[in-house]
Amino acid sequence: MKYKIPQVLFVCFVLLFATQSYAQIQVSGTIIDANTKKPIEKVSISNPKNANSTTITDDQGKFTIESIAGDAILFSAVGYFSTTITFIKDSSFVLTLRQDNSLLDNVIILSESSKKIFNGISKVDLTLLPIKSTQDLMRIMPGLFIAQHAGGGKAEQIFLRGFDNDHGTDIAVSVDGMPVNMVSHAHGQGYADAHFIIPETVKTIDYGGGSYYANQGNLNTSGYIAFNTAREIENSKVQLEAGSFNTARALVMLDLLKKNKQKQSAYIASEFNYTDGPTENKQFFNRFNIFGNYISRVNRNLTIRATASAFKSSWNASGQIPQRSVDDGSISRFGSLDPTEGGITSRYNLNLFAEQALSRNRSWIHQIFATKNKFELYSNFTFFLENPIDGDGIVQKESRGIIGGRSTYSNKGNIGSTAVTSTYGVGFRYDASNTSLSNQVRRTITTAKSAGIVNELNTYGFVNQEFRFNRFLLEAAVRGDYFQFRYRDFLTSNQLPQQAKSIVSPKLNLQYNFSKEVQVYVKTGKGFHSNDSRVVVQNAGQQILPASYGSDLGIFIKPTKRLFLNLAVWNLYLDQEFVYVGDAAIVEPSGRSVRQGLDFITRYQIGNDFFANVNVNFTKPRARDEVKGNDYIPLAPTFTSTAALTYKKPTGFGGMLSYRWIGDRAANEDYSITAQGYFLLDGALSYTKNKYELGLYFENIFNVKWNEAQFATESRLRNETSSVDELHFTPGAPANVRFKLAVNF
Repeated sequence: MKYKIPQVLFVCFVLLFATQSYAQIQVSGTIIDANTKKPIEKVSISNPKNANSTTITDDQGKFTIESIAGDAILFSAVGYFSTTITFIKDSSFVLTLRQDNSLLDNVIILSESSKKIFNGISKVDLTLLPIKSTQDLMRIMPGLFIAQHAGGGKAEQIFLRGFDNDHGTDIAVSVDGMPVNMVSHAHGQGYADAHFIIPETVKTIDYGGGSYYANQGNLNTSGYIAFNTAREIENSKVQLEAGSFNTARALVMLDLLKKNKQKQSAYIASEFNYTDGPTENKQFFNRFNIFGNYISRVNRNLTIRATASAFKSSWNASGQIPQRSVDDGSISRFGSLDPTEGGITSRYNLNLFAEQALSRNRSWIHQIFATKNKFELYSNFTFFLENPIDGDGIVQKESRGIIGGRSTYSNKGNIGSTAVTSTYGVGFRYDASNTSLSNQVRRTITTAKSAGIVNELNTYGFVNQEFRFNRFLLEAAVRGDYFQFRYRDFLTSNQLPQQAKSIVSPKLNLQYNFSKEVQVYVKTGKGFHSNDSRVVVQNAGQQILPASYGSDLGIFIKPTKRLFLNLAVWNLYLDQEFVYVGDAAIVEPSGRSVRQGLDFITRYQIGNDFFANVNVNFTKPRARDEVKGNDYIPLAPTFTSTAALTYKKPTGFGGMLSYRWIGDRAANEDYSITAQGYFLLDGALSYTKNKYELGLYFENIFNVKWNEAQFATESRLRNETSSVDELHFTPGAPANVRFKLAVNF
């Protein structure tokens, strides 16, 4: 029986418009850092006696909260000492908070939504993590693993909640509200190359497992991860790094407007990366990024923000090698059968915002973004299977333009004693892409396999209602998406008929606070991912938008001020879909699937400067329409775990020891081929002063031989008379070290 969300859940939508009721007192003001005197964003402000009374500060540290005269109001933020103040009348004031290394003290459970609690945890993790790359940022999401298998320049393969997301098919990735994913991409649906993000510019990371979020649409099935860049920086910085495999990195961040920041601020960041990589054939990987941010606070109620970025990268790759070639000594683990693999890619982005406070309880945010992307990837996965003379080399190319935007209106009010937050949003995204797949020999194109123009439009709207009453928080939402798909085939000169489809995705989340230390929650929701436009038009619109149906049952526990626990059991059902295989220009059907899992998260502050974290994830992924024993989902993770011990002070010496662990899993449907698991131990040492920082990073301390990307692939080598179906892999990096010097000014 197909899992469905009961229709009775929609009764909550009769209360779409909130009305204002009388509150005894109103407290407003600005919260600033005691040392820097700069405003603190996203300070949590709540009344411990009344879960309905809660808010957070904006980017200027401003807030307004309604409460009861004589009740104490709690002000807390990760990284600061919390404080409680009692008010007996309307008040407006400036509050200073002192920095504090007791990070977990201020992860609040009472009255906070589960989403905000995870945001607090991510802020703790981001504060403690020695960031080295965008990949490190993605791994902050508990249970998310990645694999790079093309010399560092290709988007990572992403694993989450029993999904091999490929490069982003079932996980929505964004930065500052702009989608990273590329729909109907030359290499695969949802391709999410986040390498244009400079890691030091990221201020916060928002994430969530499942499809329970109205503001997340296409591709949000296993979950989403949203990066948010800093609106301003505290200091300018120059940073140099050098390490194993002839690796080098340079970073410059400049604060352009140091004066009058209450009116406007701007900064620019740029980085350059180079490495030869651990492979015998040098990767010659290089990447250049630049990012600019400008904010103008036009008046008290209107803020204009603009960001722009550019990114370009090129590299060589050694490709995925067959296990038999390593076993018989033909090549080493770091050798190659086709050293001409590699690619070139670039992306240019413009992102504009207008943030307007209509009143103390109403806000309106508008956004428009544009992207220009080019992609060229040379690969050879099967060697001489199809072409025994010249080999099976392919090249995937595309030139893409994206324009999109959204508008979100929020209103806070009361219905009797129930606090209501209403959010309404509309938006669109339009992709135009010239894409092709061709055979190539040593990067010289021979014959075209497919070529055409993809035009894809997605418009959407959503309503999200949050009701707080007593110890309950109910969040009910519905989202509607409309798609148009067009594909013009250059090889046949056919303009296939346009296809269109709509989908409605309801969400319902409920939480209950037993006390200020214990909260339970239930999340349910419908999600989807669109299929590739070439699939849609070729299959006359069948299975355009395969849906997912999921639920989470979880609990947050904070038995002490410095210990945080989260346990959740979940399930997810995914409908029938057709998959466009970009490497072969063919359509493959796949059936329905079910995934069930358990996630465990803990964070513990052992001492004032000593922290521990552990994430453990179990999943059982299965194909629903296959016989038992032949129902494994290739490469879907079944066990993952990460953990770290961290010693960190504001200044002085610090260090971290961490592990990544993924278990063995099926590489094909009957588990006759195994994708091998691995356990890696990494470390870091640092010395920090106000004006500079020294860092030393160690990866794969035990020099483990591990496979980063793995696939069950049928291939044939030049000297073979028949093909072999076995494990192909790219080797993970051996033990390596990197040194960092950063100077602040």
